[in-house]
Amino acid sequence: MNERNDILQAVYEVIQERKANPTENSYTASLMAKGIDKVLKKLGEEATELVIAGKGGVREEMVYECADLFFHALVLLGFYDIAPEEIYAELRRRFGISGIEEKNARGEAR
Repeated sequence: MNERNDILQAVYEVIQERKANPTENSYTASLMAKGIDKVLKKLGEEATELVIAGKGGVREEMVYECADLFFHALVLLGFYDIAPEEIYAELRRRFGISGIEEKNARGEAR
């Protein structure tokens, strides 16, 4: 297993399993059952907590909050059946392109 990205895939697969076969003691299943608004609210909370941790500059807090944010982003992706590979492909497409150029290209294409 490639430790850098396969852990995200492994977590995503567990999320999909919990979505397909919910149990009452599964946090993921309960979050999914509450609907997209709850998933989005939780993702926003985690993003805010990472911002606060970043402002505080404590490495361990940033790592912890970033893991929470990644997890909840995977829950959102799982809600819509978007595999992490689709995100990896988009990042690969952007790799080596100036962020300014990429943003300008998106503006023209959309």
